[in-house]
Amino acid sequence: MGKEKYEESSSDEEVNSSSDVVEASSDEEVESSSDEVEVSSDDVESSEDESSSDNEKVEESDSSEDEVAPRNTVGDIPLVEWHKDEEHIGYDIKGRKIKKQPRKDKLASFIEGADDPKNWRKIYDEYNDEEIELTKDEIKIIQRVISGRTPHAEVNPYEDYVDWFEYEDKGHPLSNAPEPKRRFIPSKWEQKRVANLVRKIRAGLIKVSDQHKEEEHNVYSLWTDDTDSVENKKHGGYVPAPKPKLPGHEEAYNPPVEYIPTAEEINSYELMYEEDRPKFIPRRYLNYRSVPAYDKGVKESFDRCLDQYLCPRTRKKRINIDPESLKPKLPSRKDLRPYPTTCYLEYRGHMGPVNCISVDPSGQWLASGSTDGTARVWEIETGRCLKIWEVGEVARQICWNPSPDRPILAVVLEYDVLLLYSGMGDIDIQTKMKELLHISEPGATEDAGDSKSAATWIQHEKHDGIRMKHFKAVSSIEWHFKGDYFTTVVPSGDSKAILLHQLSKKHSETPFRKLGIPVTAVFHPSKKKFFVATKKFVHVYDLSKVEKIQKLETGVREISSISIHPGGENIIVGSKEGKMCWFDLELSTRPYKTLKVHSKDITRVTFHRTYPLFASASDDCTAYVFHSTVYSDLNQNPLIVPLEILRGHKPEHGRGVLDCKYHPRQPWLFTAGADSIIKLYCH
Repeated sequence: MGKEKYEESSSDEEVNSSSDVVEASSDEEVESSSDEVEVSSDDVESSEDESSSDNEKVEESDSSEDEVAPRNTVGDIPLVEWHKDEEHIGYDIKGRKIKKQPRKDKLASFIEGADDPKNWRKIYDEYNDEEIELTKDEIKIIQRVISGRTPHAEVNPYEDYVDWFEYEDKGHPLSNAPEPKRRFIPSKWEQKRVANLVRKIRAGLIKVSDQHKEEEHNVYSLWTDDTDSVENKKHGGYVPAPKPKLPGHEEAYNPPVEYIPTAEEINSYELMYEEDRPKFIPRRYLNYRSVPAYDKGVKESFDRCLDQYLCPRTRKKRINIDPESLKPKLPSRKDLRPYPTTCYLEYRGHMGPVNCISVDPSGQWLASGSTDGTARVWEIETGRCLKIWEVGEVARQICWNPSPDRPILAVVLEYDVLLLYSGMGDIDIQTKMKELLHISEPGATEDAGDSKSAATWIQHEKHDGIRMKHFKAVSSIEWHFKGDYFTTVVPSGDSKAILLHQLSKKHSETPFRKLGIPVTAVFHPSKKKFFVATKKFVHVYDLSKVEKIQKLETGVREISSISIHPGGENIIVGSKEGKMCWFDLELSTRPYKTLKVHSKDITRVTFHRTYPLFASASDDCTAYVFHSTVYSDLNQNPLIVPLEILRGHKPEHGRGVLDCKYHPRQPWLFTAGADSIIKLYCH
């Protein structure tokens, strides 16, 4: 006992002396460098070696009595925010306030820390508002954690593993848990690895040896024919015998019940043609011995031998082409947006079918004509009807003047054309329109050698406009892009079928002769060209020379409508058999592409002024929207892509959508139907 006490006291003196040495060395280092003082790790390790040499065993206690309870009892709250304006930081265990320590200036605290040699050991506890000085043992623990070792030197992290489980003579496994799911599904990490290798092989980063390719020459398929072998090619055209179809479930001697036909089905087979009749009728037998011989075996063997005997000497190889590869590769519809898809607004008010519509050049107003004897002007964004003209006759066609300074509407009645002021514009425009639509004396245009006048200009007192009387019924009207000239079509076989009118001079003339029976006529959007469509042909005229320069052959039964591309070099023609023809004037006089889209007559085709879109309306109550890109490169053909089929109108007396027009600035489409409704389709 005395010896143990002596050794214990000597070890305590050694620890105290070593701690004094560490403290002295740390004090000297503080005096030498005022910035930072650190305890050398060598001294700590030496002290650890000494303590280990003395076989000191420090036992740690798990008792909560060794821990010092926090002085502040307010809990885990944000002290800085909640007690920012208070004089205390919380309450102690007896409920008394813990006063805040006086805050020091940063400069004063820096000077004080520079003079204090133990300042590097101090840390600030914000929760209790006090400074704590670390002990030597705590500094040793911190240094060991920083260096990646265990906090306590007496802990051995590499102790030998002790297996506490006894495996011998045990009747049950260690774990009876079911197998995890990951053992039954493919590994996603292996899949990513394989995909990465495949990507590198395709990119050429990994080169695969060609040894297996040399071995493939020595391998042949056992079940394929030898038609392509070298030996057979030397001896001429070897044709293998046709292989019969392999038997299925219905050829079994005891097939399932669902394969056995009923008596009614067998009787129906007798009424079929021989080529449509099934070759084999399934039957059920009790055992394999009851199956009779095949009654058509000899005949089929004879037919097979006959096929080989009558086989042609030359073999024709059929080209196997995938039908999907013949389809043109079109871009995705998502890449061609915007285009009209859904009905956004309906304009209701007409009591009869709406024959025609026209959009104001500004895109704010919409004009419509109906069989109820009225012409209306609508506000596009709200659907409000602003003005109504009681014309008293069926409005066959209506057209807005393309010039923004001339808000004039041209309404085609049976024999007359009304030029009406829409009422839009300021006072100056109203004054100019009244002067423009005023006629002092009625004037008529007469042809030489003919007593009948082509058109007569008369002042219309009721609507304060101009009435133009024609000698026959007028079918269509179209304005020139400058807004002063317009043309009317009278479907007759004489020379007065196409009339050109000048609004400023109140003058009409018939420059074209011997046209046949025209259907419609339009001006070129930028050049001095004029297009006249008869029942089967489209004639192109030069207005400056008044001569025909081109004749387009459509190949359809009867033309119903035409429209010119804003570029002026492409035309679409709609027919009464549901076909559309696309013409490229620089390519040929025949259609570049013919589209069979509608099941009934096409009533109207139209191009958009700014967007690469065109549309067609038909009596089948549908309107088709197409994308059309015309390239400046002459070697590249136009791109035509069908986009959308717009439905919504109801048929009335066999008629569907009677007219369609695009908005001049937005990708919107207006459709007029026989159900007296005008619809606006937006993107």
